Amino acid sequence: MDKVVATAAQAVADVPDGASLAVGGFGLSGVPNALIRAVHERGAGGLSVVSNNCGAMDTGLAVLLAAGRIARVTGSYIGANKEFARQYLAGELEVELIPQGTLAERLRAGGCGIPAFYTPAGVGTLVADGGMPWRYDGQGGVALASPPKEVRDFGGVPHVLEHAIRTDYALVRAARGDRHGNLVFHASARNFNPLAAMAGRITVAEVEELVEPGALDPDHVHLPGVFVQRVVALSPEQAADKAIEKRTTR
Repeated sequence: MDKVVATAAQAVADVPDGASLAVGGFGLSGVPNALIRAVHERGAGGLSVVSNNCGAMDTGLAVLLAAGRIARVTGSYIGANKEFARQYLAGELEVELIPQGTLAERLRAGGCGIPAFYTPAGVGTLVADGGMPWRYDGQGGVALASPPKEVRDFGGVPHVLEHAIRTDYALVRAARGDRHGNLVFHASARNFNPLAAMAGRITVAEVEELVEPGALDPDHVHLPGVFVQRVVALSPEQAADKAIEKRTTR
């Protein structure tokens, strides 16, 4: 039952080239930076990443992206990540952009054993009709476009069929965790972390505070340990290393 691994490097030592990763975080909040850096140091490449965004301010998944280790991204947001946009438009990266709520539900469905579901989000757009550029040819043309999806009426309202997401691994970050893998997230750092954790066949969690079993109130646990296979305790310095995306003053 003790799922603690000594180091982040050991926790991701079996991540191979071409693996798929569901990664928690939103912007700079709740990003498993130590695990991402460990994957980078391992040298794994050709990765398929599922995450809301692909890193920001040269942190998080941006580390793998800049090193050319990511082959495909399934996400909702490119934002101000100029390298993400450059690789996508240059045809170096395959990108599936989907509505944020749909991404969340596809991850959750994967963790719950639900193969697919219908949603009204995306009906009447390229999300449902197909033709969304997944890969450009580097010259302004589309090399690979999304296929059309099944649309079905429920109560007179059209819904598009979306398939669940399951990945080889999931990397997440939690505020507290015990040796059995039960996790507690703090405020907005919760974001996509529980959903990504559910979708991974092997889920690795870095925790800011490691506690013994029984120390967490069961009513306060956000993700039960059944979804987590490995736990890495961060050092105090790693736990405190939290960047600020935009500073504002009065």
